[in-house]
Amino acid sequence: MHEANQRLRAGRNRNRRPRVGRLRSDHCLNPVRKYSPSAPQTITVGTLYAGSGSYATSSLPEYAGLKFWINQVNSQGGVYVNAYHKRIKVQLVSYNDQSSPTTATNLYNQLITVNHVNILVADFGSVLTSVAVPLAEENKMLLFDQTGTGASFFSPNNPYIVLTSLPTSGLWPDSLAQYLIQSGKKHVAIVYDTNDFDQSQDTTLVTKLKAAGINPVYNNGVATSTSNYTVILHDIAATNPDAVIELGYPNNDIAFLQALKSSSDHFPMVFTIFPGQLPQLFESNFGGAAGLAGLYTYPAPPLLNRPQVNYGLSLAQFETAYQKSTGQSANFLSVAGYNTGLVIQKTLGTATSLSQLGLRQAVSSFSGKISTLDGTFQINNEGAQIGETLPVGQFSVGSNGNLEVNLVTPLSQ
Repeated sequence: MHEANQRLRAGRNRNRRPRVGRLRSDHCLNPVRKYSPSAPQTITVGTLYAGSGSYATSSLPEYAGLKFWINQVNSQGGVYVNAYHKRIKVQLVSYNDQSSPTTATNLYNQLITVNHVNILVADFGSVLTSVAVPLAEENKMLLFDQTGTGASFFSPNNPYIVLTSLPTSGLWPDSLAQYLIQSGKKHVAIVYDTNDFDQSQDTTLVTKLKAAGINPVYNNGVATSTSNYTVILHDIAATNPDAVIELGYPNNDIAFLQALKSSSDHFPMVFTIFPGQLPQLFESNFGGAAGLAGLYTYPAPPLLNRPQVNYGLSLAQFETAYQKSTGQSANFLSVAGYNTGLVIQKTLGTATSLSQLGLRQAVSSFSGKISTLDGTFQINNEGAQIGETLPVGQFSVGSNGNLEVNLVTPLSQ
């Protein structure tokens, strides 16, 4: 009996040893299984907005569009995070930079080094984005750049930036140059703001015109803070142009068009950028649709409807939901903010980790594969947007008295 018990215990021991060995082998082969981090309680998205100052009219609707996206995903239980195979609520951390690049520098730094946000999103435009680019690169933090399109932001050695909702500004004038050349404009006058956004457009436009044998009769830069264009218009008129191109921000466009309206100058073609993005703002400044009739611009959603959407809400769905959620009509900047959220959503749903380079690799993996209400999202290897291109259109007054836009160059998805 004693020997039988010993044999029984020995048998049990022999049976146990392989199981212990297998457990140890599994642990050695896959140590992450024991020490894998738990999912965070929230995904923190850090951004800035301009609650006042010269960029507020563009920054606030863009910020509202991003907040709309956060509310949408949180109402569904959160954004799906592939790294943890579950939905996680999104928490917004935001600060008011008051349209000041200096203030923005300090606040971007706070988001990165104090708040330690998971996702960093830039404020509107190139001026307020320009200070975020070197900070993000220095801290190895991927910057989701919404509408800062300056060509100088993108370089082969910086993987920490992705432009989400507009093509890099060096590509914008492709359609404008095409129209000027094809419509036979020979005497083109260009005034541009001396910032990354507008200078890169001027460079592209002048290069393409000269390649077609068209030397601008006027091509001068002015400070972004310029608010009086009376003397500039007088100088332009002296060159007798058949097309006048003003490249600036909304406040510049408004000041330029007000000066033109007050003058006795009339030109066959006048082009400015932001009426196509913020038509309600410009209608309110120029007496409704009739005050903008004949003006050329880059039309953008909602003026521009891109029907081939395979990710996120369609334009009609977005306009209805945004109006219901915010009580405000959508404009392009609210579309841009929502579109940034969609890019973040796809990134988190694709990436296998929340490491910043892991997020960047995820973005590259779906580049060219998703089409939103803003167009086909496609970046180059530097993170610059090369999809979502903008055509040229001309405003007119519809039969119902509303502002309409007629495309004069083809629309690409």
